[in-house]
Formats: sequence, C-alpha cells, structure tokens
Amino acid sequence: MYGYERTPGGAGAGQQYAPPQQGMPPQGGMGGYGQQAPLYPEPSPPSLADAVRAFTTGSMSAEDFQQIFASSKVYCPRGDNPGFLALHNTQQPVIPMFTTLKELRRYAGKESKYFVITGAEVIDLLPTGYGFVLDMEGEHRMVFDAKAVEQMVDFAMRRMYG
Repeated sequence: MYGYERTPGGAGAGQQYAPPQQGMPPQGGMGGYGQQAPLYPEPSPPSLADAVRAFTTGSMSAEDFQQIFASSKVYCPRGDNPGFLALHNTQQPVIPMFTTLKELRRYAGKESKYFVITGAEVIDLLPTGYGFVLDMEGEHRMVFDAKAVEQMVDFAMRRMYG
C-alpha cells in the first residue's frame, strides 16, 4: 500500500506511516501509482489561426499547415438545409470557413447558424470542383481553389495509405 511499510505479522499488524519517497507525488496527486507529473509540459500545437498567419507569411510549410488544418476545428456558416453554404459570385464556387467562432461572427453576424467540423472532414466532404476560403473578413484570408483542394486530398491520401 502506498504510504505504509509492511512489517511481518500480517495485515494491519505493526503498520507504520512512511513518508512518500522524494520524487513521488503526494497521495491523491496527479496520475496513478508511480507516475510523476512531467517536468516540462508538451508544447501545444499552434492554433489554426496561428497556422494561417504562419502559412500566409511563408514561415510554415504547406505540409505542416495541412497537418494542423486536418486536426483543427473549422467553423462553417449554415442555412436551413444540411451542408455547406457556397458562394457562387467568384471565379470558382468557394465555401466560406472560419478558424474561430469570432471570425465567423464577424462575417455572418452574431445570430448566425453554424456547424463545426475538423479540417480532415472538410477535405473528405467538400464537393468536387469547390474551393474554400478561410477567414474571409480576417487579416490573413486564405483562398484554396478546387485544384488546391485536390492537392490537399492527394496529400491526405498519401499520408494515410502510403
């Protein structure tokens, strides 16, 4: 038992309190038996908004951006019917998407309807021939045309299936 030394004579007989060993968390501390809190916590990956800024300024590679995008939440405005809302007043149809709820609200208003999916789901569900725009009203707007989306799909398939 943690915190007690056993002495001969059976359970309960002659048990004495032993202070926790140095380096061991106090009872009720973090984790299970024998686990220690890490000295240096793992760095968290950059947010999607940070990745957009880094990618648009050239300080992040396309592969690194796509890995962050795939696992990040993306906020999409929606109408009354299920699915993406598309803009057709552009050269190619694009779907507006946002890195944060704040960015979506800036574009669509406070009371707008939306849904949240991951970037990987965006790549999987986006209709053929459509692109998307990240943070249309933001300082670092990014446009991915249909060809760029196809390249993202190819990259995801290579990562997944080799």
